[in-house]
Amino acid sequence: MEIGVRIVLALLVHQVARVGGQEDAGHEGCAPGFQVKHYQVAYSGPFQKGQSLAQVEFDDCAGNEGVTFDVSDPGFQVDGDLNLVPHQDVPYSGPVLFIHGVSAHADDMALVEVTGLPLRSPHTPRNILGLGQTVPNRHKRSLLVPPMIVTENQRAPFPRLIGRSHVILSDRSENHIFRLTGPGADQDPRGLFIIDIDTGEVSVSRSLDREAIDSYELEVSTTDFAGNLVDGPALLLITVIDQNDNRPIFKETRYTGEVLEGSPTGTTVMRMTALDADDPATDNAALRYNIIRQSPDKPSPNMFYIDAERGDIVTVISPALLDRETLPTTTYELEIVAKDMAGSEVGLTGTATATITITDKNDHAPEFTHPLFEASVNEGSTGVVVNLTVDDRDDPATEAWRAIYSISNGDPTQSFEIHTNPDNNEGMLSVVKPLDYEAKKFHTLLIKVENEDPLVPDVGYGPSSTATVHVSVLDVNEGPVFFPDPLVVTRMENVPVGSFVASLNATDPDILQMQSIRYAVLRDPAGWLSVNPVRGTVNTSAPLDRESPYVHDNRYTAVFIATDNGYPAATGTGTLVIYLEDYNDNAPYVVPSVAQVCEDAHDMNVAIVGGWDKDLPPNGAPFKIELGKQPGLDKTWKVARVNSTHSQIMILHSLKKANYQLPLIITDSGVPPLSNSTEVKVQVCVCKKNKMHCSSAHSHRNSLPVLLATLLLTLPCL
Repeated sequence: MEIGVRIVLALLVHQVARVGGQEDAGHEGCAPGFQVKHYQVAYSGPFQKGQSLAQVEFDDCAGNEGVTFDVSDPGFQVDGDLNLVPHQDVPYSGPVLFIHGVSAHADDMALVEVTGLPLRSPHTPRNILGLGQTVPNRHKRSLLVPPMIVTENQRAPFPRLIGRSHVILSDRSENHIFRLTGPGADQDPRGLFIIDIDTGEVSVSRSLDREAIDSYELEVSTTDFAGNLVDGPALLLITVIDQNDNRPIFKETRYTGEVLEGSPTGTTVMRMTALDADDPATDNAALRYNIIRQSPDKPSPNMFYIDAERGDIVTVISPALLDRETLPTTTYELEIVAKDMAGSEVGLTGTATATITITDKNDHAPEFTHPLFEASVNEGSTGVVVNLTVDDRDDPATEAWRAIYSISNGDPTQSFEIHTNPDNNEGMLSVVKPLDYEAKKFHTLLIKVENEDPLVPDVGYGPSSTATVHVSVLDVNEGPVFFPDPLVVTRMENVPVGSFVASLNATDPDILQMQSIRYAVLRDPAGWLSVNPVRGTVNTSAPLDRESPYVHDNRYTAVFIATDNGYPAATGTGTLVIYLEDYNDNAPYVVPSVAQVCEDAHDMNVAIVGGWDKDLPPNGAPFKIELGKQPGLDKTWKVARVNSTHSQIMILHSLKKANYQLPLIITDSGVPPLSNSTEVKVQVCVCKKNKMHCSSAHSHRNSLPVLLATLLLTLPCL
């Protein structure tokens, strides 16, 4: 069985050499690539770090500029002297190592056989090549299918041989053919790999892309000429070797970051990240980052540094120089390059832009542009009187720049307010309570300004953060002021024309000026009043009538105007309210004017009437209602008092159905009392079945019980 292993290794070496030979076909003289394709290394114990195991021979026929090597076992590497050495202690290795050499002019593969490995190791050539299983006695033959490799992006001509499957026969029989099945052969992607049915040689039919598919698992079997399975199937693993054919690509073309001014050196600003589609286990995808341009390059062309492996951008500039207010700009643009091949000269590159903004912190207190501001305002007016301006070197439109103003002294009556103009950050000082020139001609205010954000600990508000404002109050001719306003008096109605009503009192606020005042009537709805223009005395010019429609709740309201002799003249108004006491000047009258009774004295023959008076008590009720003075009325009619406002009319004997005019006299309780003679139309009706039938066509036909109940409910208690 050891003989079989050596045969397979020899065939594998021949396969690699043959692939290299095909790729170099057509070159004359120097053949780019490994000059020796097969090397042997004896295992005598663990490999030591840096121990030279073999020196490979590689020549790309162009001076080997930029040549790189990848070893299939990551514990080994090829150093600058082309020695195969462990780059760390390796206690054990596989029986086969592949070395992949690549430069701008060559791309080739070599094989290293490690001999002397303990047979108990699971990594013997027997196990790697699938020979660890015992072949059943009934098969005196064995199908050997070694793993194969192929480099991506190979150029024509195709097909290219990549390896061979073998059958070791005890009787040297040749009655079998090879078959290749699986994805890449008879399954999608179909036809990538083909097998020679007689020799078992496997070839690739076109160029491969490792980034699309990095390996293929196929099955090799042998059949007789009738199609019957003879050997296998055995697994064939084809690995696609990576070439550096993909540039690094940043996730974004433009990155943005921020760093606070004054940040310590080494502060991380942002992270740049690029991706490389090549094999991450090789240098083809090992990226290194670098800053190739900074704009602007002041105050230093190296304000920032990028970690070559992680892509973190950090500050290099000192905190004192990282001052937003002194830097030539607040935005810096960095051009970042990511290069694969661990940054070597032959690596492919990708670029992106990083824009870094230096953000502001509140390290500058606002300062007034002047220590003193002056303003003037007319007395009695309100509104903005002056705009206070400040300078702040911090970033506009941020809380570190926006100002907050306050009045710290000089406004005990809270007559002023100050607010920030959001458009220009100025302080708008306003008068909110009208000022009085005669009371105070001059106001001195102390104004303080702060930022919305607190200052950093080592910065404070200085004297320039306060300012003084002088406000001068200008004298204005003010109109006279009535006192009291309104003026309320009580007077009896119907007093004689010319009677005194009230004396108006208006004063001029301009006490420093000698001005006279004249009075006039401004509004007198009923035309009852007159006023002396100089003295302001109000007299009646017509009788006062409490019952007038211009009187509401016994009150009559008039408005007067007072005018001074200033320039220009100023006016003021005052209100006079007259509470009118009642006088018995209205005679009472009887309601309703029509009453209904039944003709039969034994039936319902009572009518209720009441009195009404425009005057107020005691000039109204109680009323006295009695029959007129005509002789004989008391023989037929009788009037009896029900309460203080109502009486009842009764028929003393039966009357015929007809309408009668009944004279009545009603007298109020005023002093002296007033009486009124009136007639009430009494309809004598026929009453049957609780219904009244009267002679008038306009009489109402109501149920008597309902009529009497309604009348009685309206009567006040005696």
